[in-house]
Amino acid sequence: MNIILFESESIPALLPLKDERAIHIVKILKLKEGDSVKCGLVNGPSGICRIESIGADGIALSWEKREEKKELYPLTLIVGYIRPISAKRILREAVSLGVERIIFTGTDTGEKSYRSSTLWKSGEYKRYLIDGAQQAGQTAVPEVLFYPDIKHTLQALCVESGAELLVLDNVAPEGSLSAYSPEGTRSGMASHPPADVSAILAVGSERGWSDRERLLFKENGFTTMKLGVRILRTETACSAGAAVLLGRMGYL
Repeated sequence: MNIILFESESIPALLPLKDERAIHIVKILKLKEGDSVKCGLVNGPSGICRIESIGADGIALSWEKREEKKELYPLTLIVGYIRPISAKRILREAVSLGVERIIFTGTDTGEKSYRSSTLWKSGEYKRYLIDGAQQAGQTAVPEVLFYPDIKHTLQALCVESGAELLVLDNVAPEGSLSAYSPEGTRSGMASHPPADVSAILAVGSERGWSDRERLLFKENGFTTMKLGVRILRTETACSAGAAVLLGRMGYL
């Protein structure tokens, strides 16, 4: 953890010793009375917590606010449902990279049972969002949405305008993501990210996209991009694709 996050409205004055964050403070960071650690509120400000005391009741904390929430980057990641263990990695890494929104969707080639995983049904996925934010040392976590298939996903997104629309697919790609220049940076990479540049990047399930889905993307204005010549795992394509695109947008 590079920041300790709390989902409450304020930093608690007393953190019980059984709380995983208290365990991290004592056993991993090995902090003692008088030491400080970076803390913050999920989707809120960050600051410094001073350890006033450590006793049988827990860790007594005092908090000083230092910064407001830093906004996430204007990138939406569409991901076909994938096995839960891989989805957990995608959630963590996408948040670490600063992705603003993640959409999980059913696909023609994806395993249907993955959609009903307890990861989604129980809300367990939120834990991995917070893990990713804590790794990044930031407080902001992305919005996560769910749709049954690509058709409904694209219908939900059709109200948005101006975003760069890209889909990763090695079948007949129109270009390479590493050479892509978003609108606003056509004459070369900007020294600062253009304020009006946003993007949507779609990554398929383990067996990729069907021809029907490729046609749907094309009809909705998406440009097909490749990410090298190798066939990547979905979680690898998500992390690499998001990093490359954010770099091309001027954010990384």
